[in-house]
Amino acid sequence: MKTILRPIHRLIQKGLGLFGLTLVRVSPAEDRKIINRSTMRGAIRALAQRGYQINTIIDIGASDGRWSKDAMEFFPKAQYLLVEAQGFHEANLQAFTSQHTNAKYVLAAAGDTVGKIYFDAGDPFGGQASHTPFAINNVELPVTTLDAEVLKNQLSSPFLIKFDTHGFELPILKGAQETLRQTEVIVMECYAQRLMPDSLTFSEICQQLDFLGFRCIDVVDPVWRAYDDSFWQMDLVFVRKERPEFAYTAYE
Repeated sequence: MKTILRPIHRLIQKGLGLFGLTLVRVSPAEDRKIINRSTMRGAIRALAQRGYQINTIIDIGASDGRWSKDAMEFFPKAQYLLVEAQGFHEANLQAFTSQHTNAKYVLAAAGDTVGKIYFDAGDPFGGQASHTPFAINNVELPVTTLDAEVLKNQLSSPFLIKFDTHGFELPILKGAQETLRQTEVIVMECYAQRLMPDSLTFSEICQQLDFLGFRCIDVVDPVWRAYDDSFWQMDLVFVRKERPEFAYTAYE
């Protein structure tokens, strides 16, 4: 049947193309809502449609909870831990967790130790953690590890971990060694440039996560920088290397 329908599909697409139109496959499970596949919402929907079983989602760099809110549309039964360093967002996080009984938050940076850390607080929706002070916008904040928070909050695996951490990924991974063994999905904002001397570019992130047992399965939300219109950042989705998606090598 597919062999018969493909020429028809191509003919219809060619005809629609004359008018600047195209056919788009829409999932009934999404109540006929069209979601741009190249966005984060498209990537999270794809994970849900492929049947990933996630019991806890850890949202690092949660800001006011907007990412977790979108994820809840596709993983409504999961527990959520929102990790945010900047107190600027605490009122919104309190409101978010009061409205969603399956969510908790911790006001701390994520890293490789429990204690204090330096943070560039110049941008409430950005910022960086560092073991050394910043020249400007420097504050000292609490820091925790994912392993400590999973144990403290009795969070159950399998985990999905989302990173919006602006170059501080390696210390966070170091502080999540036990959690990573029970993690199915990592969503990570990655950069073309080296944001800090010891941070990783996106290609190095791929190598590091491959060493930890993960492989990239999705790329969404690319951004080009204003300075010269060159590639700046994107979000990569990593899953376990033994997932069945990687065993199937054909296109259709």
